[in-house]
Amino acid sequence: MLLRSNRLYNVRIEIGSAYFPIIHSLYIDSSNISCDMCSNSPINMEIKRTNLLPEVFLILVLTFTNIFAIASANSDQTETYIVHLNAPDGVRFDKPEDRRGWYNSFLKASTADSDVKPSLIHAYHNVFTGFAAKLTADQVKAMENMDGFVSARRERVYKLHTTHTPTFLGLHQNLGVWNGSNYGKGIIIGVLDTGITPGHPSFDDKDVPPPPAKWKGKCDGSWCNNKLIGARDFTNSTGTGSPVDEEGHGTHTSSTAAGNFVDANGTAAGMAPLAHSAMYKVCDDIGCFGSAILAGMDAAIEDGVDVLSLSLGGASVPCYEDSIAVGAFSAIRNGIFVSCSAGNAGPVNASLANEAPWILTVGASTVDRSIRATVYLGNKDLFDGESLFQPKDFPQDYMPLVYPGLNGGQDAAWCAPGSLNDIDVKGKVVLCDRGGNIARIAKGQTVKDAGGAAMILANAEIDGDTTEVDAHVLPASHVAYYVGVTIKTYINSTSSPAATIIFRGTVIGVDSAPAMASFSSRGPSLASPGILKPDIVGPGVSILAA
Repeated sequence: MLLRSNRLYNVRIEIGSAYFPIIHSLYIDSSNISCDMCSNSPINMEIKRTNLLPEVFLILVLTFTNIFAIASANSDQTETYIVHLNAPDGVRFDKPEDRRGWYNSFLKASTADSDVKPSLIHAYHNVFTGFAAKLTADQVKAMENMDGFVSARRERVYKLHTTHTPTFLGLHQNLGVWNGSNYGKGIIIGVLDTGITPGHPSFDDKDVPPPPAKWKGKCDGSWCNNKLIGARDFTNSTGTGSPVDEEGHGTHTSSTAAGNFVDANGTAAGMAPLAHSAMYKVCDDIGCFGSAILAGMDAAIEDGVDVLSLSLGGASVPCYEDSIAVGAFSAIRNGIFVSCSAGNAGPVNASLANEAPWILTVGASTVDRSIRATVYLGNKDLFDGESLFQPKDFPQDYMPLVYPGLNGGQDAAWCAPGSLNDIDVKGKVVLCDRGGNIARIAKGQTVKDAGGAAMILANAEIDGDTTEVDAHVLPASHVAYYVGVTIKTYINSTSSPAATIIFRGTVIGVDSAPAMASFSSRGPSLASPGILKPDIVGPGVSILAA
């Protein structure tokens, strides 16, 4: 009998505090195994080990050489760790400096056998007892036996989740809930995000009273007022960074939450237009680091905010490993309401972020407003899409319609940068597929650069019917998946497909609203499946704000 075996061996070796898995597939050829089998007889197998020993020995030598090289290279490499501590019984810290001094004692003790100097990034006083520091794995190991040490984990990086809305929600000036709640007067909303744009009309303090006496925050700038009462940066541990928003996300979310009334072809306002706003900048161009998020929450608790709003999150992990969940728990214990976005990883099930039960987790839904851009095909079919760019002089005559993905490959179907250079799209309406990790507006730029007259942006199947109102760089219409399929069928049915786009402006009263946005993350919690979230949905598609 001849046997072949391709067996998997998994070995884990511990060096200091690091674990290295060794996985090898060991092939045993039939020539190395003899098997005598007969009825009612045991199987006698002889493996010629002498043939295998040189190969196994070589594998082990190479593996251990690599392991020790990696261990040596990483022994001096520092990473940001979030360290949780318990203060010894009877110890009190009357001043923040006293607590910080105790934190530094852990850093000093960890350097006894190390030439690498650790650095304290953030000292926490309210979210929990502990700190964030740049440490090596050996330095973390040295802390583990110190009195008061609880745990240390590498920090995680979180991602951002990115005027008719008040009326859609039934909020009207001088009437109902808005009037009864005094438009949020006296409430302090802390926003953790990318920063703020000072001087924007949404943050004008007209009719906004001074903040309540409990407010203890500060503004790292000369432009704060009774509306924008605080602005600090926690992305730079030296405290020299600026809270000014260079990305735009934080300005958008802040104005959505608490933007003042702004008259511009109608009245735009946040949900609590006369509330006070405080920005805690915790995200930079790389991401939103857990240590900065905890520092922002720590400061917000100390400052005296009433509400914390976070439109950012990460993958599902146990609550004790999630910086947002840990910080929110302490905020809740201090009487602060915490609201977080569910995430933008839908429509997949169990794609939720911010799933701790003490957080209000909010999904995204549509509103009944559409800024209409209707596709008019050569066969007289009409399909409604959306675009914020509404040119008044776009010709209503039919133009040739082309789908680059028909013969140009996947990049051309996505209208990726440069993909249309060798395709004749000049003066034509170009159908582009959504996807490819290419921004929607960037697809339009590709069409424009190639001489295209207009773009139809068709959803992928996973995007369903959810379309976005974008400020496109050329006449465009963003249409649902089924519309894209229908347009492709039309293109294949005729030798001279044609189309144009009719721009109809703002249309109110879309019957399907509110509908869950396709991108909005779904529950249940992956880490704790018994937690059903999101708790509620709110307008989160094509929201016009600062």
